[in-house]
Amino acid sequence: MLRHLLIVETPDDSLADLRAALEGVVGSEGVVGSGVRLSLDVVRDAAAVERRLAESPAVDVCVVPYPEGDGRIPAADIMRAIRAIDATVPVIAVAERADVKLAADAVNAGATDILVRGDRLRERLQTLIGKVRRTLALVDRNRDLKEQNLRLRQVERERTRLVGESPEIRRMREQIDRVAVIPRPVLIVGERGTGKELVARAIHAGAGRSDRPFVAVNCSAFPETLLDSELFGHERGAFTGAERLVHGRFEQADGGTLFLDEISRMPAAFQQKILRVVEYGTFMRIGGTQEIRSRARIVAASNADLQEAIRQGAFLPDLYDRLAFEVVRVPPLCERQGDVRVLAKHFLAEFLKEVPALGEKTWDEASLAALERYPFPGNVRELKTIVERAAYRDTTREINIEDLSLPDVATPHAGTFRERVEGFERQLIQDALGAAGGNQADAARRVGLAYHRFRYYARKYRS
Repeated sequence: MLRHLLIVETPDDSLADLRAALEGVVGSEGVVGSGVRLSLDVVRDAAAVERRLAESPAVDVCVVPYPEGDGRIPAADIMRAIRAIDATVPVIAVAERADVKLAADAVNAGATDILVRGDRLRERLQTLIGKVRRTLALVDRNRDLKEQNLRLRQVERERTRLVGESPEIRRMREQIDRVAVIPRPVLIVGERGTGKELVARAIHAGAGRSDRPFVAVNCSAFPETLLDSELFGHERGAFTGAERLVHGRFEQADGGTLFLDEISRMPAAFQQKILRVVEYGTFMRIGGTQEIRSRARIVAASNADLQEAIRQGAFLPDLYDRLAFEVVRVPPLCERQGDVRVLAKHFLAEFLKEVPALGEKTWDEASLAALERYPFPGNVRELKTIVERAAYRDTTREINIEDLSLPDVATPHAGTFRERVEGFERQLIQDALGAAGGNQADAARRVGLAYHRFRYYARKYRS
């Protein structure tokens, strides 16, 4: 919208006729078009132009006499200075005559359009204002999109913020900051629910790739035949039912980050294909004949012991070596001293923002103390669920122990912290085996553990 017009005037008022014509077009009410007020700012030197561009409200259009400028500094230099400050603001060069070379020079210097003075100045001015309005509509839309993008980036940064004050989480944040800017694969390891994808997103954001895609794939969710198409895509006619070309996740993540979650669950034969992409940066779609270069950064994650998987022949040592340029270990919540309280307050605040109908709520000290005693086998994910459920159940403004509904393990018992944690682990393993009828593979799935990890706990707590 055309609101603020800046005019550079010469010492001899060479644009007096233009200003008069503008006043005629504007009219006594200062309106150009329906409901749009126009203010005219007149400056007489280039330095004043730069000062005005830095002030508020923003200048919508700059008018510069061409080629004389302000009488001391040529118009071409003034326009280049304007462009250095604002590359989008329309700049109108006002000339005495229509001249092709002069117009070309003005455009090269940064002019958006040329206005030739003369007998039909007012008519030309009305035409130019119509053109400028359309240009400004695009500029305003572009500014709105940039502001929206900035807000989305701020939301993404907040979403990927790793909340916590413990030494363990501070060390991990420092590690992420160091490795994020290095364009190499990263391996994230940690128990279920510790926030491995959050760490991957923090690496993505820290690499300055917030405007590029972050694509996540759960490797355990697809059989090998579907995982091939999911990651690499396929050509039309590559197999029965392939009626169109499909871009895989590597292409979708081009220039951004491809997050391979549960990498240990990837079939062994398929690991060879991933190894090639990691090593050479190229792949082929199913049914394709040409190699495609991937510019996606690979970040992988696993809650399984990959070294144990390598010893058992379930994971390729070469793939581990390629992925583990840096290994980021996400500490379980039981190792993050003091973070349970911090996270509980954070999750409550975020949930109340999301569901304002719940009103304001606070914690009572006993409920926070109970949370700190609880071992959280489900880690941060479990804490988040418990906090949100407690906020939902609470009918007052203060969350208490009854709202939490924690298992009995949260109440004080005899024994050290480790003894109480092991007691809960033993009960969890036994309950899972009972529910699965003794089938360890099924029991492992029920508690979200890799099979070999579950076997370790089953042997450890075998009575």
